[in-house]
Amino acid sequence: MPKSDLPFGSEFSPSQIDLAEVLELADRHGADWRAFERAVRRRYFESHAGKSESNKDKLANNTKLGMRSYGLIEADDASLTEFGRSLFELRHDPPQMYERFARHILANKHGMTLIQCIDDMRAAGEQVTGALVRRALVDRGLWVPVNSRIHFTMRLWLEKAGIFAPGKFVVDHARLEEVLGTDMATFDALSQLTREQRAYLQTLATLDSGQPHMSNDIAKLTEAAHGIDFQDQGIPKLILYPLQDAGFITLERGTKRVGRGAKPFRVIATEQTYNDVLPGLLEQIEAQVRPEIRPLLRKRLSDIREEVRSSDTHVRGLALEALAFKLMRLINLDYVATRLRGSQTGGAEVDLIFESVRLVYNRWQIQCKNTRSVSLDDVAKEVGLTHMLKSNAIVMVTTGSIGGQARRYATEVMRSSNICIMMLDGSDLSQIDANPASLVDILTREAKSAMQVKTLELDGNS
Repeated sequence: MPKSDLPFGSEFSPSQIDLAEVLELADRHGADWRAFERAVRRRYFESHAGKSESNKDKLANNTKLGMRSYGLIEADDASLTEFGRSLFELRHDPPQMYERFARHILANKHGMTLIQCIDDMRAAGEQVTGALVRRALVDRGLWVPVNSRIHFTMRLWLEKAGIFAPGKFVVDHARLEEVLGTDMATFDALSQLTREQRAYLQTLATLDSGQPHMSNDIAKLTEAAHGIDFQDQGIPKLILYPLQDAGFITLERGTKRVGRGAKPFRVIATEQTYNDVLPGLLEQIEAQVRPEIRPLLRKRLSDIREEVRSSDTHVRGLALEALAFKLMRLINLDYVATRLRGSQTGGAEVDLIFESVRLVYNRWQIQCKNTRSVSLDDVAKEVGLTHMLKSNAIVMVTTGSIGGQARRYATEVMRSSNICIMMLDGSDLSQIDANPASLVDILTREAKSAMQVKTLELDGNS
């Protein structure tokens, strides 16, 4: 069974089995997993024409694996988990049973990440299909096997609770809020917090509800639990004020002590922080890649380019990263990693790694620069990194122009190596703004230029 960050779902779909029935089978046979599999086989797969005995056994085993992956049965003996038992008690009330199951999926099984992907795609004007949804999940750092239908299975279970429209990746947000007890705005707000802010909030959520706690005590607990080193003087500005602005905490200012400075803040969590789904939502966000750029991925290229021109270096750095994501997704590349982040470079540049396995394997090294011109040194630095990163394609993207020396150096590198260097300048970006499909023409232009360089070198050796 291939690994996946979404629950395994083969033969555990509402189109294949009845949830109440398999819960009853687990209750009856759960102390013996073999007996449970035999019961599942007899009920659902025995009459499958054309299936061998071993195939029928495998189908029943897949049902067991799906129930285990969704947290309904224990791994060792297929007995009901505590959560599975709670669903079993609701088996005679299907609407309540499906609602409880949906809440579990949303909070603990990346259900909210699935919905977030779909919302982002629609906001950006992208087509929403099963294949593209899988890709959006992968872009966020979740592993979903190629050609897998596990996200379809998840959608079907959420559809049973009324969260998705029948047969479509269309979300009913009013129903979502009703089931989860919170809304996408809260999940979005959590996504935009820094890792340190999320860790601090997660620690606070484990403490007594409604009671004030000293800010420095929470910080100590967070450092121990999450391996984070807070700078004492920076906690109010970096942690407390943003959490208060986002509505997760309220602060009470301490009084000064003579000769000892100010007392720490008293921190009181708001009601949404003590929602029991919050820990699961935070864990989903932690599994994502660069969740803070997600709001920008919802925007169109022209809007992102406006952010690139921001006077705020942090905003500009995130916008550059989002720009690189957008450009490479247009040509269906797979995101691998961020090498330099906006906060590390003062918002001046960002470097990302993408891969493609169509026909042959290629690794793409993307450098985005918000500068007037790309210099020879800029290109040389990227060429120097190709050995370490094992890249064979470099894409230099700038909001300005490409210097003549940089282009000549790129030509020499391509002539003497297997590296392909493609360059997109500000005028290219304007063209892509007007027509995103033109990115293909621009990259084709650059690829043909590289081919001509290498062809000339081959001719010279003939």
